[in-house]
Amino acid sequence: MGYVIGVDIGTSSTKAVLFDDEGAQIGKCAQGYVLNSPTAGAAEQDADDILRATVKTAAGVVKESGIDPTQLRGIAFSAAMHTLLLVDESGQPITPMFTWADSRGNGWVESVRLHSPNLYSQTSVPIHPMSPVVKLAWLGHEQSAVFDRAARIVSIKEYVLHEWCGQWLIDLSIASTTGLLNLASQDWEPMALKAAGICREQLSEIVPTTHQMTLRAEMADAMNLCSQTVVVIGASDGVLANLGVGAIAPDLAAITLGTSGAVRRVLNQPTVAAEGQLFCYPLVSGRWVMGGAVNNGGFLLQWTRDNLVPYSVAPDEGDMATSEPSKSTYERLTKMASAIAPGADGLIFHPHLLGERSPLWDAQARASFFGLGKHHTQGHLVRAVMEGVLYNLQSVFSALEAVGGDVSILRASGGFAHSDLWQQILADVFEREVQVPAVIESSAFGAAALALVSLGVWDSLEQVNAAIDIAHIRQPIAGNVRRYRKLMPIYTDLLTSVSSQYAALQLAIAD
Repeated sequence: MGYVIGVDIGTSSTKAVLFDDEGAQIGKCAQGYVLNSPTAGAAEQDADDILRATVKTAAGVVKESGIDPTQLRGIAFSAAMHTLLLVDESGQPITPMFTWADSRGNGWVESVRLHSPNLYSQTSVPIHPMSPVVKLAWLGHEQSAVFDRAARIVSIKEYVLHEWCGQWLIDLSIASTTGLLNLASQDWEPMALKAAGICREQLSEIVPTTHQMTLRAEMADAMNLCSQTVVVIGASDGVLANLGVGAIAPDLAAITLGTSGAVRRVLNQPTVAAEGQLFCYPLVSGRWVMGGAVNNGGFLLQWTRDNLVPYSVAPDEGDMATSEPSKSTYERLTKMASAIAPGADGLIFHPHLLGERSPLWDAQARASFFGLGKHHTQGHLVRAVMEGVLYNLQSVFSALEAVGGDVSILRASGGFAHSDLWQQILADVFEREVQVPAVIESSAFGAAALALVSLGVWDSLEQVNAAIDIAHIRQPIAGNVRRYRKLMPIYTDLLTSVSSQYAALQLAIAD
């Protein structure tokens, strides 16, 4: 029996997950790091903190599992999309690592769109502050001193793998998320380079997601691994999440809901959505993952707990006037929400607390409640927030089906997959069967599956299905579906009405 490690570089932590040749999870090690916001709109991290986390977790999962390092066949990487780091001639960072959530380039969106009107159709990356193209335009104009010093423009995965393996390479999947890659030619797009103000010599060589590299001897020693351990470059976390839950057939879609969220499906050819709402990124040859990501996912429940319902009385704890309130927890919040009927008695929440990517692609979007009445309680607020998150994702799903055809089953992963209430609302709002695989770390498992194929242990990606156990299946409830069918058009019409005022609102409060 051999083993592979899937290393998933996320926004809040890096996780190294050990799997055997059959895809069974053996162990996991995680290391968190800080997200900094020194100014409004900033979302920065220290690239070296993340590098250290990859080393610590990979070494840790081997040590803690007790396997012999000679049994480790290889290590494959998943990484967050849209990260950006500028490095000098020696490969040292000269900027923080900018995450997808950094919105300081918002003022350059219209300029990029105006001067590069066909950019989305060439790259399938919506023009938005998340995109490295927009971030580079911002840096080039507003931080030219550091921008002009950049010898290379890289993602966090490129930086980590350069330290691990000594090469500047970028996989096709991560390359496509930069907004700099031509979707058809699979090469750097001249129009995008011009918009970003960079040249192709500053970018890494593009390789397939199954490309193999060799671990440097110094790194192998540092992690107590065998010299020449194979490193498979892997792909982005989004496309690997689909692979990790087995959502690679045409009638399956994957929904991931952690801090943020996404809905994706696999197509057999690259496709660009006419309205510019969706992305399309490669997984392997002949498989492209199309979908949309939202800024506002499970984070909204944290915000609700801390700001709307910091103290609460659970539904079975008696009269609020006589009961001593307790500090809210996620379990208490979902218990409160479960006591409220679907539709929250006419309370609708638009969940754009952090601006929005799909379906709005508007960094100035903001959240709002509609229909709030005297009869509404804390439980109604919680239920409305949970429903609003899934209404928003359903809008993305509708756009995805319009392009790629009908989907019959959803495979769900992310932190929310543990919640029975989230699962049921998802099934009811989407009107689809929801399957929750036992393996929650879908991106890490997707990376491991890619490694097993690259190393010749598995014949094809289809073998992932034999390794996936479905832990829960949730069916839509007919009465709930009827209620949500009436509410979704109201949610959409309200959003159309208020979205035109987001920019005006920001101008009104600007001094």
